[in-house]
Amino acid sequence: MCVLVELRDRLRAGDMWVEGSRRYRAVEQQLIPAPVFANMRAAGPLPIPAPDTADIWLAERRARLARRLAEVERKAETDALEDVQLSLGRLRISPLKAITPEESDTALAPLYAHLPAIRITDLLAEVDRWTGFSQCFTHLQSGRAADEPRAILTAVLADATNLGHTRMAEACNLVTQRQLGWLASWHLREETYGRALARLVDAQHTAPLAALFGSGTSSSSDGQNFPLDRRAQATGAVNPHKGTEPAVSFYSHVSDRYAPFHSTVISASASEAAQVLDGLLHHGADLHIEEHHVDGGGVSDHVFALCHLLGFRFAPRIPNIAARRLHLFNGIEPGPDIAPLVAGRIDEGLIEAHWDDVLRLGTSIRTGVVSASIMLERLGSYPRANGLALALREIGRVERTLFTLDWIEQPEQRRRATRELNKGEAENALKRAIFFHRIGRIRDHALQAQSHRASALNLVAGAIVLWNTTYLQAARMHLANLGRPVPPDLLQHLSPLGWQHINLTGDYLWTDPDAPSTALRPLRQMRAVEGTAKP
Repeated sequence: MCVLVELRDRLRAGDMWVEGSRRYRAVEQQLIPAPVFANMRAAGPLPIPAPDTADIWLAERRARLARRLAEVERKAETDALEDVQLSLGRLRISPLKAITPEESDTALAPLYAHLPAIRITDLLAEVDRWTGFSQCFTHLQSGRAADEPRAILTAVLADATNLGHTRMAEACNLVTQRQLGWLASWHLREETYGRALARLVDAQHTAPLAALFGSGTSSSSDGQNFPLDRRAQATGAVNPHKGTEPAVSFYSHVSDRYAPFHSTVISASASEAAQVLDGLLHHGADLHIEEHHVDGGGVSDHVFALCHLLGFRFAPRIPNIAARRLHLFNGIEPGPDIAPLVAGRIDEGLIEAHWDDVLRLGTSIRTGVVSASIMLERLGSYPRANGLALALREIGRVERTLFTLDWIEQPEQRRRATRELNKGEAENALKRAIFFHRIGRIRDHALQAQSHRASALNLVAGAIVLWNTTYLQAARMHLANLGRPVPPDLLQHLSPLGWQHINLTGDYLWTDPDAPSTALRPLRQMRAVEGTAKP
């Protein structure tokens, strides 16, 4: 047993490797070959926003860190930090105060009150007429789209609701269990799910009302636990922080315009930090994400470093941030208020010695030669000191220190992180409502089947978000025509995640297949919409 445990650790760390393996091959073989990287570097520029030499990077970050430290210390001395108490190393950040206007519920309630009631099947069909996302589910061999789009949508819905093919065939009057199995085998794949989701994301980000939800350049990610059924429990793991049953986690990325643009299945006990960058780099949609938010489970110094090297601003909500010590460059002396928070000095020599390896790693991830999740897992599991892992950690410490100073000084940074993470948590509630069959328990023991569940759930949630956004905009225009416009400054507090008007259960019937693609359903007419509760 001891030999097997040591072998496992060495394989994870890269000290030993398996020839021909994708996951456990030598670390050197996972990166761009050294001669190819040298040619790319000579031709320039590299596809990552990092300087060619460590000296340039170190000089810029040293100057920035010294300036930001001085600015925060001056404000601490004059007690000018908003909602922050910083004195002699004692850091206390007050909880955020709610900034949502009290009148927003009353003003926004009529919008949802006017949305028409609809079956989930008709909602998917209507969104498909707008975007044609069902055409993305092409045949594995011929590349042709399915002849009956509603059959594809039924197969997607069977996965998204956790109903399964047998019960979906009984609840639907369109296809049989055998047809659903055939469609799932030949048309439903991760790549087709990705293309369909990208089409919905692009449509959501171009919707007029969605522009009021966010700039389109921020996103967040979070994991959502789903317990496993008895026959699949052997494939899961128990996370004591999230329950006592074996489970898997659907780790999803959501844009600030509420569009879910990536999802993957991970073990409930696995670190979420390794999954952060995959969703930002490989989503397939026309997104330009600049800032990304996570909660405490997605935080690590390696993620801080790679996000910086790849051009993303990593802005997590770190629990108990006062316990995360700062790191400064040699020659930068902190004042008495911040000195107790400093744990040590940045090893500049280590960064300089491995800068070429750092650039090669970043370029390999950006170009898709290796995924960020695999490299983060490998680098994070080295049992002994490894130069590249340690250099990346030093870079991450610099970026985390700069971020902490921003977090202390800028209350808007704290509000923005909380706001974006709340969007992801609210979307998790919608997904929980969709994935309700079998009490939300997953029976599949194969990773591919579980991945199809996660992708289908993300796709259906994206369709609901787009449908709600479209009809909320129609309701907004309707109220404006009646002389009762909703104040524009309140619309940023509107969420397209309500589902009370959507029938997610019962018989999955398909109606009005020949409805025109440009026509919207009539809005619900109510005499006293002001008294209707907002979902």
